[in-house]
Amino acid sequence: MIKRKNIIKIAIDSPAAAGAGTVAKAISNHYKLFYLDTGKIYRFIAYLKLKFPDKFNHKFVKSKIETIKLKDLYKKVLLSDEVGLEASVISKKKNIRKIVHSIQLNFAYNPPKKYRGSCLDGRDITYKIVPDADFKFFITASLKTRSLRRYKELRNLNKKITYTEVLKSIKKRDKSDLNRKISPLKKTKDSLLINTTNLTKRACFLKIKKIIDKKIII
Repeated sequence: MIKRKNIIKIAIDSPAAAGAGTVAKAISNHYKLFYLDTGKIYRFIAYLKLKFPDKFNHKFVKSKIETIKLKDLYKKVLLSDEVGLEASVISKKKNIRKIVHSIQLNFAYNPPKKYRGSCLDGRDITYKIVPDADFKFFITASLKTRSLRRYKELRNLNKKITYTEVLKSIKKRDKSDLNRKISPLKKTKDSLLINTTNLTKRACFLKIKKIIDKKIII
C-alpha cells in the first residue's frame, strides 16, 4: 500500500446518529481533507444484498467495491432503516470487513493529491484503520438525542416512520456495534470524547477545530 508522507490524518469513531458525519464533513472542508464516511460502504453492501439477494456473494461484493464511486455512497436509498440494520449484520462478517478495510486504508493513507490528508469516521477507525492518526475523536450523544436526529433526517426524506421505531432501531444498532466480536465500537484511551447532546453543529465544529489548531499550521 502506498502511503503519502506529511499528511494530516483524523480518525473518528461514534455510535449511530451522534453527529460524527456532519462535523467530519465540516472539518474536512475546512482543512481540505479527503472525507470518507466508512459506514456508508457497509450500507452500500447491505443495499446490494437487499437488491440482489441471488447474486450476493464474496466475488460479487468485491467486484462492486473495486469499481465503487464516491457518489454511490451518497444515494438517499442507503439512509433507510432497513439498509442500516442489514449493514450492522454484514459488518460482523470477517470476509466483508476485509474487503472494506482495504479501501479504507487506501483512502486514509493515500488520499487524492489535491487533499492535505484524510478524515475517516466509523466504528473502528481509531484503533483498527488509522491507529497512528494525528487526531482521534470519539463522538457520542444520548440515545434520545441520536434517535430524534435520525427520525428528523428520515422524515425530511419523506420516510413514513415513527420516533419509537427509530429509537428501537438505534438501540438494536448500538447493541450490534458494541458487542460484535470483530472490530466492535469502543473508545480508545487516546481518543478525545466529544458529547454532542447539547452542542449545536457549529459549537461541535469549533470545539474540534480548536483542538486541531493547537497542533497544526493552516
